[in-house]
Amino acid sequence: MEIKDLTNSSYEQTVSAKELVFSYTTNDGTDVTAVDHVSFSVKKGEYVAILGRNGSGKSTLAKMIDLLEFPDEGELNIFELNADEDEHFWTIRSHCGMVFQNPDNQIVGTTVEEDVAFGPENLSVPLPELARRVEKALGYVGLLEQADKQPSAMSGGQKQRLAIAGVLAMEPHLLILDESTSMLDPKARDEFLHLVSRMREDKGITVLHITHDMHEAYRADRVIVLEHGRIRVSGTPSEVFSQVELIRELGLELPKWAELLWELANRTNTPIEQSDFESEEKALEAMRRIVREKKSLATKTSKQENAKPSEQVVLRVNDLAYRYDKKAPDAISGISFDLRKGEIVAVIGHSGCGKTTLISHLNGILRPSEGTVEIWDQEAQAFITTNRNTDIKKIRKHVGLLFQYPEYQLFEETVEKDILFGPKKLGYDEEKCKRLMMESLPLVGLDESVLKRSPFELSGGQKRRVAFAGILAMAPDILILDEPAAGLDPVGQQEIFGYIETLRKQGKSIVLVSHDMDKAAQIADRVLVLKQGKQTFFGTPRKLFSSQSDYLSMRLDAPVLMHTMLALKKDFPYADALAFDVKDAADSLLFGKEGEVTPS
Repeated sequence: MEIKDLTNSSYEQTVSAKELVFSYTTNDGTDVTAVDHVSFSVKKGEYVAILGRNGSGKSTLAKMIDLLEFPDEGELNIFELNADEDEHFWTIRSHCGMVFQNPDNQIVGTTVEEDVAFGPENLSVPLPELARRVEKALGYVGLLEQADKQPSAMSGGQKQRLAIAGVLAMEPHLLILDESTSMLDPKARDEFLHLVSRMREDKGITVLHITHDMHEAYRADRVIVLEHGRIRVSGTPSEVFSQVELIRELGLELPKWAELLWELANRTNTPIEQSDFESEEKALEAMRRIVREKKSLATKTSKQENAKPSEQVVLRVNDLAYRYDKKAPDAISGISFDLRKGEIVAVIGHSGCGKTTLISHLNGILRPSEGTVEIWDQEAQAFITTNRNTDIKKIRKHVGLLFQYPEYQLFEETVEKDILFGPKKLGYDEEKCKRLMMESLPLVGLDESVLKRSPFELSGGQKRRVAFAGILAMAPDILILDEPAAGLDPVGQQEIFGYIETLRKQGKSIVLVSHDMDKAAQIADRVLVLKQGKQTFFGTPRKLFSSQSDYLSMRLDAPVLMHTMLALKKDFPYADALAFDVKDAADSLLFGKEGEVTPS
């Protein structure tokens, strides 16, 4: 195996693809063209974001560039080496690093240190260089103190940072990120993206970034948007995102500041230019101009108010503490909150703060070391507790839990059997089970046509809907949702949160774990913040973000829209910086009263 050193190589094109085609056959014999005559190139040191809906071919394209898949047709050159020639295989693979969306798919070591060392060891990196790379990579992602920890004991966000460290230790010339920030909290995500920028500056690496986060896409030099395996549009971020109607037609969205600019321009019938989309600073200039000059022409958009939750408490957590090992410190402690009928409570906090440990208590998967979790039993008209084994089956009738990557909760041979599994286990008769299944399908945007299909041949978004339907078919009063929209494209995310709003209107109570500060602030009635396993805040989003010193001390970042509104508030003091919805923010700027001062 001969690996060519590219450190001092004079190649100019990192990737050159001409008319690439890749197809596969599904379990039912259907031929699917995932990549359809795609041509593009990426210069050495360039940062390119690849966007598109789930199933548009982004990951397949990335796998071909990393030589995990091979095209059926077309020509592919990596580092100006023909990817089709065997003699170049190991050189290309050794200088490409790919971080997948799900870290569990690429963690192999029994300890954090061993896992990070695995890649460079396979490249025959000698000691002490190997030790230096491992230490440096762990330091980059903030896991140096956990070098001896078992990956299986880490949170989802920590595992993602570990997977990133494993790739960084290989010191790649081409870094491919496949939704690799989707499970990171905002602070950790920003830190990682700053790290990527530093690596580009220090080492001149090339970055291909597959993402559904439009704010991340704006960091790129160039954006490529795929639809049904074909390149639909490409260009600089401003060239792409200024085509607003096309972006929305492709199932994508704008960054929050660009969305607010578009909303203000539409409301006032003001033309805007591509240059207004070059950066948030340029957009702010345009927004200031629109508000000053066109405010009197604005039209108001009527918004339907969310139904207010009732005062009836359906879940109570009292001084909850849990430790995984008697000798270990508490994973969580001192947590007390309640959930009302028809209410959404968002649980937020940085990776590893105890969110998953907390929600695992809410339907009895974990039992408290101290404290209690109580669920309101409508039939008994009394609270029942997870501390008693006799109440666990009753509690699971009331509480449905959907974990991260809910598609991994699928296991039956057909969608119908999978959805029916839960209701049957609760002891419902066949007629009631089928009724509950049929009622659950439209709630998640599915119909009867999927029932006889294997869940494993569905798209990622469809799998998630089926898993969601399986929980809803158990007819719970309370839903615990752990990052239900992570990894979905913008339309898929909107659909999931649309389902959540529908369930709220039906009187369901929802605990939502999320890293998306904008969505959490917009949708939640109250927010529970965890930091290092302890509760640091429980109250409304407005109260949480009204004091900068408070949320920064909790290691939280403000919603992106709030950053924009705070900048505009300097010019328009009446503007509501705590408007968490774009339409509300536009109303505040266009219809707020001069001289009126709203919360900062």
